[in-house]
Amino acid sequence: MHCKKLIITAAAAGVSASLFAGLYGDTPDAKHAWAVHDGNRPKPSKVEPAKEIGQPPSDAVVLFDGTRASFEKNWRDGKGGPSAWSYSDDGYFYTVPEWKNGGSIFSRAEFGDCQLHIEFRHDPGQIFTDRGPQMRGNSGVFLMNNYEIQVLESYYTSRELEGKPGFVDNCADGQAGAVYAENPPLVNPARKPGEWQVYDIVFHQPVWDGLRLVHPGSVTVFFNGVLVQDHWEMEGLTTHRRRRPLAPHRTVGPLQLQDHGCVVQFRNIWYRPLASRWDNKTCSVLSADENEVMKLRRETAAKLYAKIADPKAPTAATVKALAEVIAYANENPYKAAFGAALAAYRAKPGDAKEVADVNGALDVLVRNRVIDEKAKISQ
Repeated sequence: MHCKKLIITAAAAGVSASLFAGLYGDTPDAKHAWAVHDGNRPKPSKVEPAKEIGQPPSDAVVLFDGTRASFEKNWRDGKGGPSAWSYSDDGYFYTVPEWKNGGSIFSRAEFGDCQLHIEFRHDPGQIFTDRGPQMRGNSGVFLMNNYEIQVLESYYTSRELEGKPGFVDNCADGQAGAVYAENPPLVNPARKPGEWQVYDIVFHQPVWDGLRLVHPGSVTVFFNGVLVQDHWEMEGLTTHRRRRPLAPHRTVGPLQLQDHGCVVQFRNIWYRPLASRWDNKTCSVLSADENEVMKLRRETAAKLYAKIADPKAPTAATVKALAEVIAYANENPYKAAFGAALAAYRAKPGDAKEVADVNGALDVLVRNRVIDEKAKISQ
């Protein structure tokens, strides 16, 4: 509805549909190789969503689909050998503690920035022991083997279970949904033991330029559909009881599922690789490289110029096409061709509607200081 109103308004002002698709919004600049609402900007690739929420879309990398073959293919132990964790024919796998020759496991796939989906469940019979609060279904999702989102039974609190054998409330930055030892979850949406729980995580790793930290990276976590980490910027590499500062590491790493001596079940694990915003060198206030921006602008200008049948034709269509070209690269030969075509058209302009259409294109250039106000055509 909103776009329809915009098109009607543009038409009423004498702006053509083709202009709306091309030279319509603010022009490219030093940080943006594309104009606002740029019809020339590449479109996103198509992705088929899953039929059910929580299932992997068509571009996901599946780390566990519920089958034994998927478990054995995609997971290893710390030395690269087969995982010692156990598979259940009910479509999940579960921890085998190190003292039973288990230990943490790692995905064979290595990746960095990602959207990650993982489901886990605590066995009610394994929760309450005399081993302390961090032994209630403890595990962890270690992104890149370095940044932990805590897994822990966190449904029960002192209000429900004061006096339960072995029950002690957990610390805020050590419960489920926490960036372990850094930031507690915003709220506690944990389900009861025995029910499946879900993490949906968007992770961007820290960005380094040699030993200089450019950006600390961030993590966003939805826990059972509830936001618990809101673009939290990473403060350090995960460790226990101490603060360990961020440090450069490889740009890809495995997903680690932690063995903490507790039985935890996992299923439906997949991720989608994400591009870092800091890799965007052509259209970003944060990370654009002005040389790369100008290179792409010139490439786009050349492609648009090549499509003009006769750049010397004194027509409204030619003036508008060349106006779009110089929005990308206001330099010769495009600048000279635009000036010549505009002068020729000004000498023999079309009717009032056509002139208004041309002036609509020129208005965009004037507003963005590509050309002077005097270039507009008097009616």
